Amino acid sequence: MKIRVHLLIDGRVQGVWFRASTQDEAIALGLKGWVKNLYDGRVEVLAEGDEEKINSFIAWCHKGPPGARVERVEVKKEEFKGEFKDFNITR
Repeated sequence: MKIRVHLLIDGRVQGVWFRASTQDEAIALGLKGWVKNLYDGRVEVLAEGDEEKINSFIAWCHKGPPGARVERVEVKKEEFKGEFKDFNITR
């Protein structure tokens, strides 16, 4: 089953290659969507794909890359739309 999730990630997640690592992880899992930094220091992610792969991705987001210190991941499940061709870093 395909699902869509919207994540807000808190902690030390900017300046530690979080976006690039998130993109790499999403592509490795075959997910589509985007990741971006927010002005308040959080990272925002919108991802779509197979539910099992999304769950693995969410688990990865709780750790992040080396150097990150994830304190909280807010997960909102949304209706799958299939609107993305790939997974990008946006602004």
